[in-house]
Amino acid sequence: MPDPHPSRHETSFLNLQDAANYLGISPNTLYVWRHRRQGPPSFRMGRRVMYRITTLDQWVREQELSDSRSNTALSPLSQRPQRRVKGCK
Repeated sequence: MPDPHPSRHETSFLNLQDAANYLGISPNTLYVWRHRRQGPPSFRMGRRVMYRITTLDQWVREQELSDSRSNTALSPLSQRPQRRVKGCK
């Protein structure tokens, strides 16, 4: 992942293509996520769709925390087994 703290010569905003490259996904995936309101937050700057680098980083952290493979507290393997209710098959 590129440096999350850009120098003052770099911008702190990325267009859709650059944001997709930053996240390591295809621009089409990011486009579809945007229209389904599933992906990282974006906004319009004039006619261009833009993403803040800090927001992208925060969104990635949230994805890591909500994934049981990254967050062992969410892993079903760390939970106690549930008892069956009598009468249910």
